[in-house]
Amino acid sequence: MSFDDKDLRINRISAMIELRSITNENVKSVQRLDQIIFPVTYNKSYYKDLPNLEKFAKLAFYNGAMVGTVCCRREVIDLQKRLYIMTLGCLPTHRRLGIGTFMLNHVLQLCKDEGGFEKIYLHVHTENEEAIEFYRKFGFNVTERKINYYRRLSQPDAFLLEKVLSDN
Repeated sequence: MSFDDKDLRINRISAMIELRSITNENVKSVQRLDQIIFPVTYNKSYYKDLPNLEKFAKLAFYNGAMVGTVCCRREVIDLQKRLYIMTLGCLPTHRRLGIGTFMLNHVLQLCKDEGGFEKIYLHVHTENEEAIEFYRKFGFNVTERKINYYRRLSQPDAFLLEKVLSDN
């Protein structure tokens, strides 16, 4: 495959991926999607607040089908502006199609556009090697192991992953 062919393939894949806003009308679909994607259950207040996050909460569509979500929140901790990725995932049947990359690039662009963010961070289940490797490719580092982070899982530990942003 030549360089130009690879660019064309990447552009064609990106054209099939679209991010849309989470609204009061589709938030129940987000909840059902999350139940398939993630091993944890989020409470009602989490879903109630998603439409208010606007550009920081998006649904991912692939060829018109809803296949993933990315939801983040701004935080200020110790006078440091941070972005916490609450969820970022897509259906197992749609992984390795560039959807996660598309969603994470959206998050990185939001941080760049808004400015002032010192870091982005998230928690990942310690056994989710695929997700850990995915985030490492984007410059995230494991900084801490959180013991018993996921209370309802048989293996409840999580890693804290962080990416320090240089252009703050």
